[in-house]
Amino acid sequence: MAQLPPGIRFITLFSRDQWYRAFIFILTFLLYASFHLSRKPISIVKGELHKHCAASHEVELNSYREYAAQIQPVKKPSNVSRCGWEPFDKNNYKQLLGALDYSFLCAYAIGMYLSGIIGERLPIRYYLTVGMLASGLFTAMFGLGYFYNIHNLWFYIMAQIANGLVQTTGWPSVVTCIGNWFGKGRRGLIMGMWNSHTSVGNILGSLIAAYWVSTCWGLSFVVPGVIIAVMGIVCFLFLIEHPKDISCSCTPSSSSKAFLNGAGRVRVQMPTLNAKETCKSQDPEMQHLLIDSENCTVSLNSGTAVPAEGRHGTSAISFLGALRIPGVIEFSLCLLFAKLVSYTFLFWLPLYITNVEHLDAKRAGDLSTLFDVGGIFGGILAGLISDRLEKRASTCGMMLLLAAPTLYMFSAVSKMGLEATIVMLLISGALVNGPYALITTAVSADLGTHKSLKGNARALSTVTAIIDGTGSVGAALGPLLAGLISPSGWNNVFYMLMVADACALLFLLRLIQKELRCNTDYTLFKEH
Repeated sequence: MAQLPPGIRFITLFSRDQWYRAFIFILTFLLYASFHLSRKPISIVKGELHKHCAASHEVELNSYREYAAQIQPVKKPSNVSRCGWEPFDKNNYKQLLGALDYSFLCAYAIGMYLSGIIGERLPIRYYLTVGMLASGLFTAMFGLGYFYNIHNLWFYIMAQIANGLVQTTGWPSVVTCIGNWFGKGRRGLIMGMWNSHTSVGNILGSLIAAYWVSTCWGLSFVVPGVIIAVMGIVCFLFLIEHPKDISCSCTPSSSSKAFLNGAGRVRVQMPTLNAKETCKSQDPEMQHLLIDSENCTVSLNSGTAVPAEGRHGTSAISFLGALRIPGVIEFSLCLLFAKLVSYTFLFWLPLYITNVEHLDAKRAGDLSTLFDVGGIFGGILAGLISDRLEKRASTCGMMLLLAAPTLYMFSAVSKMGLEATIVMLLISGALVNGPYALITTAVSADLGTHKSLKGNARALSTVTAIIDGTGSVGAALGPLLAGLISPSGWNNVFYMLMVADACALLFLLRLIQKELRCNTDYTLFKEH
């Protein structure tokens, strides 16, 4: 018999279930990367909407006056401005640009609370497809203002509000889908790698927007709008919401003592054990890494098999019911401040680099992608550490503690030259985006499948929406505050970001203390 080709041998190394899981991982990665790709252009185009031309304008004005004295004046087109695109060419441009950010993020924050509740009651594939097609429309709509020579501020604000609302369909949907396909044991690492879609989308969005920003900034929006709409069609054609939909048993069952939520599955309950020992005896995909809110032990009746409720046999969880899940409020408030810092960088970093390094909009946009490169490594590192330590809150707290002094160093070092700025962008990106990535992915999925839900698999979308919606309030406040504070100096913006990091850490202290106490109890248990 002839030997199989290497490619076929590679394919047969993995089971059908494993290939489906890999496919869903890649597909949801690309779907949400396209969401962030479509959000990034506004931060790149800011440097083109308003150009720093005060000095050169005075020189040109004097030359024009001399020339005008010799010839008859020529009427200047109303849509031409030497300082950018009207109405952003005025001295209050920072407030106007901040209003664009705030309108998008405020709509996103409000819509997110509703999105999770609606998403639980609709098929994910249809819900996500409609959201992506609408996002493509409204992203392109902003760019059409360039081609149709629109200078009305409210046109751009309404485009941002509409885009913010429809983009809320993305996050609860993809997190619910990925949570259905992957267990908890290696969830931190898996979702840390998966969450790099945020940074990949930001990088691609920056590069695409920067390519056209200086020549035709309208395309900086139209092209990302077309991309996310095309990905919406891909979503409709290929997304599989749950492994049960294709009779796929994607959670390893050998030697495991607990099974994921879903129809036809059971949870085999074992005698009373310490929570940490119970976790270690389970299959890695089944481990519950969030420690119980009240104590560090789990009481289970010996040898009892309890059927888990099916996907279609449970009612959607209420908003207040989701808030009562242990840890939801603390992580939500922590994310509010963590996302405030992350989104301030997302929307204002290119303009900051333009002002400090005196680069044009394209080069500043390209350089700002290094922050997202650092964010990729930060998210993966946070997931890996939290899996090893089995402490989500402590991992976030450690990175937040390091982030505050790093931001101070960034504000000082970035003025020393381009090389120093590059290094600090990578480090700051890792420490700022690490906790944000961990909370929005692994922590949200852990809480959405918490044991207090008794197998209700439909709660994940609402829990995810509550956590990310609260975080989006901070995402709306951050760029707004940056726009208000930056006229008094960029140093004050960094002070605001450091205070926000400290507040994020403060809300995690109770959970960190609980994790450390449980670890101490487990050590004493082993010694006796």
